Amino acid sequence: PIAVFDCDLLGSVKTDGFAKACPEWFFEGGIQEHNTATVAGALSTQGVVVFFSDFGVFGVDETYNQHRLNDINHTNLKLVCTHNGIDVGQDGKTHQCIDYAGVINNLYGYRIIVPADANQTDRVIRYISVNPGNFFVGVGRSSLPIILSERGDPIFGEGYEFTYGKADLIREGDQATIISAGSFLYRAIQAWEILKERGYSVRVLNISCWSDLDFEAIKQAAETGIVVTYEDHNVRTGLGTIVGSFLMENSLFPRFRKLGIKRYAGSGLPDELLKMEGLDVDSLVNTVIELIENG
Repeated sequence: PIAVFDCDLLGSVKTDGFAKACPEWFFEGGIQEHNTATVAGALSTQGVVVFFSDFGVFGVDETYNQHRLNDINHTNLKLVCTHNGIDVGQDGKTHQCIDYAGVINNLYGYRIIVPADANQTDRVIRYISVNPGNFFVGVGRSSLPIILSERGDPIFGEGYEFTYGKADLIREGDQATIISAGSFLYRAIQAWEILKERGYSVRVLNISCWSDLDFEAIKQAAETGIVVTYEDHNVRTGLGTIVGSFLMENSLFPRFRKLGIKRYAGSGLPDELLKMEGLDVDSLVNTVIELIENG
């Protein structure tokens, strides 16, 4: 059986469809995140596939100790959190969960997955449904465009099978590599298009699995000589730091730059906030060009 736990946000986190289809396996915890995380974790040890869905600030930050205890007790919880990053926009800094990976990465038994679009999210949810263990899946608030190949085909569409730990080569290039994920990946592709028009050859790599990195993909990224990580997360504890540590531990030494959130952001439209924080597409383009030209 599959059970879903919610904390009075079923419309926002899109669990309302399950609630209507399977009301006997849907549990509304109300505004009791700590209790809900504990009960969801406990039920997941009893042969039930359990999903707990919430906003990142509630499902991760607010309930960290409950997940720590769940992890200690070998639960089988699928924690799916929306409204992460400054993509939350107008809700402001109190509701912009910018540290989800840094927090969850403290828990030895949790695996972090940040899918790039609706298609990859679909495959990820199917994967964690049939694989044991604690998983965290993080998405933003905004609807994302479908990630397309250069030919215009959905990269994560028909025929795609999610393989845990495998990175996805989105665009080819040999002068530098942009590593991104989630709501920033399509912006990384936009930067690639601008760079291509200006005569630069840059690779774009999607890393959706942050707990177990793809050695070969990152090794090949390092061989381009420049690696730039680009993420909607606290720059100190997110993908950039994870990749940077991986590079050092494996004696890979490209020129390396982390682009991420450096302070609590304001309230506004996501694109406005990105520009204010130096994380818009033009800022990414300028960073890559600077590294290539000053190499």
